[in-house]
Amino acid sequence: MNMENIKVSENPVEPEHAKKKNPQKFLKLVTIVSTFGGLLFGYDTGVINGALPFMAQPDQLNLNPFTEGLVASSLVLGAAFGSIFGGRLSDTKGRRKVILYLAMLFFFSAAGCVIAPNTTIMAIFRFLLGLAVGGSSVVIPSYLAEIAPSDRRGVLVTQNELMIVTGQFLAFIFNAVIGNVFGDAGHVWRYMLVIATLPAVALWIGVLILPESPRWLASKGKMAEALNILQQIRSESIAQQELKEIKSHLSEEQKTEKMKFRDLGIPWIRRIVILGIVIGSISQLVGINSIMYYGTQILETSGFGTKTALIANVANGLIAVIAVIVGMSLLNKVNRRTMLLTGLVGVTIALISIGTSAMMLAGSPILPYVVLLMTVLYLAFFQGAIGPMVWLILAEIFPVRLKGIGMGMAVLFLWLCNFLVGLFFPVLMDGIGISGTFFLFAFFAIIGVIFVAKNLPETRGLSLEQIEDIFKNNSIRS
Repeated sequence: MNMENIKVSENPVEPEHAKKKNPQKFLKLVTIVSTFGGLLFGYDTGVINGALPFMAQPDQLNLNPFTEGLVASSLVLGAAFGSIFGGRLSDTKGRRKVILYLAMLFFFSAAGCVIAPNTTIMAIFRFLLGLAVGGSSVVIPSYLAEIAPSDRRGVLVTQNELMIVTGQFLAFIFNAVIGNVFGDAGHVWRYMLVIATLPAVALWIGVLILPESPRWLASKGKMAEALNILQQIRSESIAQQELKEIKSHLSEEQKTEKMKFRDLGIPWIRRIVILGIVIGSISQLVGINSIMYYGTQILETSGFGTKTALIANVANGLIAVIAVIVGMSLLNKVNRRTMLLTGLVGVTIALISIGTSAMMLAGSPILPYVVLLMTVLYLAFFQGAIGPMVWLILAEIFPVRLKGIGMGMAVLFLWLCNFLVGLFFPVLMDGIGISGTFFLFAFFAIIGVIFVAKNLPETRGLSLEQIEDIFKNNSIRS
């Protein structure tokens, strides 16, 4: 690999200045700044929850059920494409530079949504915003995984998931405050959307202190720069040792033959890819984003007024944050398979309860409180078990030589199912009602329970080679 002609000046931090930094504090600062992308991801997906009821009014964007779904889901469609191209772009341009591009895209597309005069322009800017969301969903976890010490990698990478739900929680709070204080103003939804530009500016400025990924630098032959970055975030002896390990890993990676689509004809490879696709798809088809995108409308349909629904929806955001924190603390203590099955069973019970209560308590003043309680229970199980576990399992089940194709297909289907839920949820609510819609989600959750119990091996504590052997031997280790 001939990289002699690439300039060394891309490193944003001077070596002598960097060596004076406390490695632990600097790593913490880098983690906080980089996960602002996750915060933006969360806010931009959560803000639509409170903004849609105001957008839909006749004197605003005059949305019907389909165009409501289009506005909400156009971001997710963009995210599907952003997740594909973001990773590839970061491989050629570098993680840091792509995070800077994403910050710029976050800002300008969020600003475009604020000034959108009609549904078409809104959907276009939401799609562009989705490109930034999808790109950040791939690039930022990769950046964190490559810059974190091996013993803290799981915690630091899952901090991005925590920032996502924190962004959604903040969106729900701002929605409630703005909706109740300025609810009579015609363009109140624009006030909600404009707040998303603030963390985008913070990320844009913060990128200036971010070092490039040492692993990316090493992959481009820039070993001196890679060592310099490692010295900023590790002790001297560990930095030297880690650079040796990176060199060894790159050498082995060059010898490893990457799998191609024709290799999907091999039964054990096809089994892993199907497993990844189904797990990714089910994680969305159980309806998580019906609550994260349309929680306010669900509570309105149940019987709350708009302003009360905005306030009540804050409970959904709060429980999501708490559940992710609890889930992160359990990652290395509870088996992956057990945790995922527990989450799926829990959301199945919550979904069936919502559908049943909507049928039996129709018109009752206690219905909205029952639905709120069940959505909180749903989010506790999903965000505490399914959300973080799906991404961790997808990262573990694919062997290195299969990761590019396998992970790419699984994440693509995940985003596409997310898009379908976002697009058709208002249509389903209008057509078959809250009961029928949530029974449909429960049906997918039951399929998920059966599929995971039958096909997912336990991966906690196993090396990637041991996991690969389990699939080759077609055995499920519970």
